[in-house]
Amino acid sequence: MNSEFSRDEIARARAYHGPLYLALLADLALSAGLLAALAWSALGDWLFSPLQSLSPVAAAAAYAALVTAFSSFLRTPLACWRGWWRERRWSFSTQGLGGWLGDRAKGLGVSALLGAAAWAAAVALARALPGWWALPAGAALALAVLLLSFVAPVVLEPLFNRFRPLEEETLAASLRVLAQRAGVPVREVLVADASRRTTKVNAYVSGIGRTRRVVVFDTLLEAAGPAEVEVVVAHELGHRRDGHVAKFTLLGMVGAAVAVVLVWAVLGTRVADPRTLPQALLLLLAFELVALAPGAALSRRFERAADRCSLELTRQPAAFARAHLELARRNLSDLEPPRLVYLLLFSHPTAPERLALGRAWHAANS
Repeated sequence: MNSEFSRDEIARARAYHGPLYLALLADLALSAGLLAALAWSALGDWLFSPLQSLSPVAAAAAYAALVTAFSSFLRTPLACWRGWWRERRWSFSTQGLGGWLGDRAKGLGVSALLGAAAWAAAVALARALPGWWALPAGAALALAVLLLSFVAPVVLEPLFNRFRPLEEETLAASLRVLAQRAGVPVREVLVADASRRTTKVNAYVSGIGRTRRVVVFDTLLEAAGPAEVEVVVAHELGHRRDGHVAKFTLLGMVGAAVAVVLVWAVLGTRVADPRTLPQALLLLLAFELVALAPGAALSRRFERAADRCSLELTRQPAAFARAHLELARRNLSDLEPPRLVYLLLFSHPTAPERLALGRAWHAANS
């Protein structure tokens, strides 16, 4: 048992998260079941039938968009319960149903566009280079991951949030000092209008090179004092200082290439047929599941390193503790997750683990 949180807080967090884990499992089963039905039943033939008159590459693009839209449609009721209705019930969501559906439609549009382009390119390469299409396809997908790392902050993120520079001059000046001490070239520290969707607090780092940015939720600025905000931003600077974003981008590029090789090894030249898309997506889903545990473990390792950086930069262990207590309570973080859930899904250490790290740092440096 940890001393920072009461048994009531632990039980309340468990009551909030438990059904969400089950909903996530149900969504996974629904996704896999739909793809299996599209791959090996008449449902796939029915969905593809309007596209038979198109060229294979055009049919591939249209079929990818159709599969994405069909899957999203079937999964929307569960997603609405999980992402909107339940969030409203627990007083987290500040968004109306129309706004939530609008955001989901935007996400669907982006997913359909990217999926259509990727599958059309794969089919075109498989038809042009039957024996070794995976080589250029893997290289192209890896480069696409790199490109998205650059453009997502300036192209995709503004679709869902509005951003403004941090206007509080004293706080902005202190954050610039932190950046200088971290040895990190900070181009922008921005504030996102998260409050129009949620009461939860957060901050993150995204982008590479000229598009790198630290983004702080406006809810965090409202809930935390300057010292706590400095701790959170110092954590994000730690990610930049240690190159975590670049490392994850590189891993994403490698993962993309490996995924293409996996599809090639199982489907081979059959990828030239656009109707093999559900089988390819099932393989990618299996690959994602296999990568969950090592990916989460690496992410937790990076998060611990960034926490140590925030302590080294701010040298305020009391503010570190207050910040993570506030984050955990405002976001209703799961304080004692099931072990399997922790191993597979937790990209961050639990709040008690982070507070213990702060105490250990303080003991070693006092």
